[in-house]
Amino acid sequence: MNLRIELSQNPNEEQRNAILAPLRAHNIAQAGASKKEPLALLVRDEHDAILGGLYGHTFYRWLFIELLAVPEQGRGQGIGSKLMQMAEDFARDNDCVGIWLDTFSFQAPEFYRKVGFSECGEIVDYPLGHKRHFFQKRLIG
Repeated sequence: MNLRIELSQNPNEEQRNAILAPLRAHNIAQAGASKKEPLALLVRDEHDAILGGLYGHTFYRWLFIELLAVPEQGRGQGIGSKLMQMAEDFARDNDCVGIWLDTFSFQAPEFYRKVGFSECGEIVDYPLGHKRHFFQKRLIG
């Protein structure tokens, strides 16, 4: 078999899926299949507008928190802590081993430590002059 590497200037979904297919097959062969279960906790105002919330998904028995946004007018009222507790309850109900997330140094690393997460990695100068922190909270042994 003669293989070559080509740069795609404008990658599309078909190309992404072609790369993803053998990766998924390998992952399933090594770790078994896993189904993503989405989670969305919405913070709404009195007019029912969504102003923030928490968004994530479970995969391989871990909950990944992709997004957490507490609206400016709701900060300092325990909304962030309540969202995290509700996410943890969801993770426990779904038999998750733990929860993981990432955040920038100018966002909320201290908040995550306060709600029981431990830092498990960082990237310095991402973005330049800042750090990207990775956190986890184990729920099972």
